[in-house]
Amino acid sequence: MGAQYAWWGDYAPERRLRLLLKWHVAMPVATALCGYFPGRRLGWLEDLPAGVAQEWSFRGPCFTRSHPRAERRDILARMAAVQAPILAIAVTDDELGTVPAVCRALGYYTGAARRLAVLDPAGYGRTAIGHFSLFHDRHAADFWPDTLAWLRHGVDPWPGRTMGFRAP
Repeated sequence: MGAQYAWWGDYAPERRLRLLLKWHVAMPVATALCGYFPGRRLGWLEDLPAGVAQEWSFRGPCFTRSHPRAERRDILARMAAVQAPILAIAVTDDELGTVPAVCRALGYYTGAARRLAVLDPAGYGRTAIGHFSLFHDRHAADFWPDTLAWLRHGVDPWPGRTMGFRAP
């Protein structure tokens, strides 16, 4: 369900330093001290295994750098082999899953027809959505049925906000 390939260089510019310190300094330090990331105690997110926290913390701009060298070619080949249509979603106020981060992820699925929908919180009558909100039940009457229309029937629920994707 994650549409972006999160790398600190793609974070929203106005929040980049704060997010860099949080996810790439504090997270690995807490993980090293505890043997896992205590996200629940910190009020950030759920607890994470050390390997997941470290992969997030030390991710580079190239997806393959997050995987052991021996596995990289196979992982890229599997991503390129996907032929199912992909509709990725970016939210204009998502500080982590920015449009560049979503485009970075889409760039690996070269065998698939890729489309990108860029949604604005105002389109849902909200002032903010952010990174996690679309998965909350407050969107059960709007975003979720829109998404199901695409999954079930291939209907673009966001005409005018969806565009074809071309790798940069």
